[in-house]
Amino acid sequence: MDSIHKDLAHGRWFSMSAMEQLGNIGSEVERSLRWHQKNEIANRDKAIERMLDLIDLTVQDPKWKYRLKELLRTREVLCDYFLGDNSYSVSPDSFQKEFLYYGIAARAGR
Repeated sequence: MDSIHKDLAHGRWFSMSAMEQLGNIGSEVERSLRWHQKNEIANRDKAIERMLDLIDLTVQDPKWKYRLKELLRTREVLCDYFLGDNSYSVSPDSFQKEFLYYGIAARAGR
């Protein structure tokens, strides 16, 4: 499948730090949550697609080879929340708190 983020898929994504990658993923998680809460399904689904695309790019990044299990579990839980029956009983607040700190750390590292 082709990446939505073509410029990132051609190497730019892999030059970013792990914190920058997770911060960008978190931005799409936040967008997905906002659209989900507003019951704007079409916009939510577009944000989810972008979020999953960024996670999939991250999985391909060699710097994550020792943390793939954690990354893929995060993907699984996000999919379960948005597209499944939330069998993990995750709250939107937990996603927001999780990814907020990655964004803050990425900005601090610039």
